[in-house]
Amino acid sequence: MTETLQVPVWVAIIIGLFALWALLNRLLLPSVRWYFQRRANVIIDELNMRLDLELPAFKLTTRRVLIDRLTYDQKVLDAVEAYCHETGALREVAIRKVKHYAREIVPDFSAYVSFRFGNMLAKRFVRTLYRIRLGFADTASLENLDAKSSVVFVMNHRSNMDYILVAYLALNKMAISYAVGEWARVWPIQQIIRSLGGYFVRRGSNDALYRRVLERYVQMAIEGGVVQAIFPEGGLSRDGYLRPPKLGLLDYMLRGFDPDQERDIVFIPVGINYDRVLEDRTLLLDQRNDKSHRTGSEAVRTTLRFMWKNIRQMMRGDWYRFGYACANFGAPVSLREFASSRNIEPRKLDKEARGHHVQALAEILMQHVGRVIPVLPVSLTSHVLLKNSDKGMSRLEIKASVQECMKKLENTGARIYVPRSDRDYAVEVGLRMLLLRRIVAEDEQGLLHINPDDRALLEYYRNAIAHLLPAEEL
Repeated sequence: MTETLQVPVWVAIIIGLFALWALLNRLLLPSVRWYFQRRANVIIDELNMRLDLELPAFKLTTRRVLIDRLTYDQKVLDAVEAYCHETGALREVAIRKVKHYAREIVPDFSAYVSFRFGNMLAKRFVRTLYRIRLGFADTASLENLDAKSSVVFVMNHRSNMDYILVAYLALNKMAISYAVGEWARVWPIQQIIRSLGGYFVRRGSNDALYRRVLERYVQMAIEGGVVQAIFPEGGLSRDGYLRPPKLGLLDYMLRGFDPDQERDIVFIPVGINYDRVLEDRTLLLDQRNDKSHRTGSEAVRTTLRFMWKNIRQMMRGDWYRFGYACANFGAPVSLREFASSRNIEPRKLDKEARGHHVQALAEILMQHVGRVIPVLPVSLTSHVLLKNSDKGMSRLEIKASVQECMKKLENTGARIYVPRSDRDYAVEVGLRMLLLRRIVAEDEQGLLHINPDDRALLEYYRNAIAHLLPAEEL
């Protein structure tokens, strides 16, 4: 019993690693998990006291439980049976497929990551790049929302900054869950988005089983009171104009909606605009006739040049960030009132009949969104320069034309953001941005001319407010 036992070094290392893992698993990890769970519970209690809408139990349910609930939801299982009957696949194979879809869709919300880490980074990031402004909010209507309603923000999609901008503006109001496209399913963006409560959507998928799983997740989140945000356009605007709405997520919401239930679905239109969209030149590539695309190395070089240019401007003291980023919040649209006005019960309609009403709802929502898109200095200045592109204009002429346009827009009910409540300063801000980017140049006589190579950029920013401009201005 006291004899020495010799073992190879590699065996001793393996035994040591197993012993270490057992020590960590049985003694240390439970303590660590308890510590972080306690911190998370403290944060959740603080948030529920601070937020206008408390974090719902559904949002705080662990991801594993939500995946199981979604996988074995009766309506999903019915879809599995239909899939097996149609394709001849084994039920176990179909269930594994459903679980894969569920893992892909279901977020992994962390109150600690979202409110202690994510929001801090978002706040610093957006403030570094933009002057953030909340231009207008229908405060009376928003304050009168039924606390039991499920809230869905409906937004136009100008930039990938939209996610951060709206989350920042709603920071002390509610926790928002975004529907995010497949572009973000890369490490580490995917993990960050999931921890912030976002869920992934395959745009244009023809897989009926996937669509059923996604539909049930959306409906379960709505029923659970999760605040959601969707972009009906389905993607970024490539030319600045509002795009026709996609109907998928709205259809899922209507299909599961019972007007007689206690919880209403309330859509809040949000209009977003920027003096500079970070991706503007990239988005305009899709408008080129040759449809050519840059290689990865060219994209890296362009990004590095962009960063170096801005660093040089910071060093010279003439960096003005990227102008203003502004969001307006319009009057809520009740799905219950929409259904009542049409005398329909959406969940009892067949696909064709429901599609007609979904289209009508989507158009109404996009009209509301369009009406609250902020009119910003660069969009106004771009419009005036394009309208007079056949000649050079002095600063005084531009100011007079912009202010005349402002009056016409105000008469139509458009929401104009005027920095410092100074209209002359607003024009200066717009011109400064265009001159710094060399989209507009000033000649020796002090007249301003459009750079022909960048005319499409001016049109892009003008198009953001084109639907608001009076007929005589177009």
